[in-house]
Amino acid sequence: MKKLYKHQTTDIFAYILEEKRVLAIENIFGEQLEIPLYSVFFKYFPIEKGLKIVAVDETPADIIDLFFEVLRDVTGLNYQYSLNQELTVELEGQVLHTETVSLQSKTRKTLLIATRNEGKTREFKAMFSQLGYDIKNLNDFPELPEVAETGMTFEENARLKAETISELTGEIVLADDSGLMVEVLGGLPGVWSARFAGEHATDAANNAKLLHELASTAVSPEKRKAKFHTTLVVAAPEKSSLVVEGEWHGAIATIPKGDDGFGYDPLFVDEETGRTAAQMTLEQKNKVSHRARALQNLLKEWPDWLRQ
Repeated sequence: MKKLYKHQTTDIFAYILEEKRVLAIENIFGEQLEIPLYSVFFKYFPIEKGLKIVAVDETPADIIDLFFEVLRDVTGLNYQYSLNQELTVELEGQVLHTETVSLQSKTRKTLLIATRNEGKTREFKAMFSQLGYDIKNLNDFPELPEVAETGMTFEENARLKAETISELTGEIVLADDSGLMVEVLGGLPGVWSARFAGEHATDAANNAKLLHELASTAVSPEKRKAKFHTTLVVAAPEKSSLVVEGEWHGAIATIPKGDDGFGYDPLFVDEETGRTAAQMTLEQKNKVSHRARALQNLLKEWPDWLRQ
């Protein structure tokens, strides 16, 4: 097993590449980071080894700090460095190397979530909190028109929102179309989940409508099986969109339970814990929900999509 190095205070990791003479410094999406370490690496790192650094926190000074920690460990030599307008490397009080460096502050990236729903936005913000993205939603763009969800599938609706808004704003846009699918209702409310009780229906009205539709199954738990489904679409100008899915299996309760969450959360019972989604903390929900599972699938494909 490769030894994994980690910076003491930030999420920056490194490991040795055996028999591969390369220094690779990347962020979590596989994008190369320009950090002034290549000349130091090729002069002082063991000639038969390489090094890969993966930075969740793309902080240049901390990346350099971890590099020298690894350098000291693999060489057994007490290399020291100072960083100001120049990077200076010393060994036993002797200056070995100096070069002028420019460490620009990290440029924050923006991901626009195609929703005005603050509850949904909070879920995505929590999921992306350590990935270096500032999260915005459509409430930050009040001038944008509403995109009619005229599709007959989750993917069609998510594509309409993501691709239309990306074209209008020039931003990377993440749109989801999610819905509750109840087995005995043939998959309804499905893509009509947000308007199950009619256009502009409230969460309470949709929940009441669902309970009414399932009233005859109250004594038949096996007929109340359901799942939440999410399709995520990420769109960016001049790129093919990325599409992934996720599902969360459970059942429909006979009465609402819990005070957290939104939508059908008070009625949806997680099949593993027996709690409704509204009885779970955001942290718990973000480990098992349909959006969490779709996001896990998204992150697997994200690096390749960014490089397209």
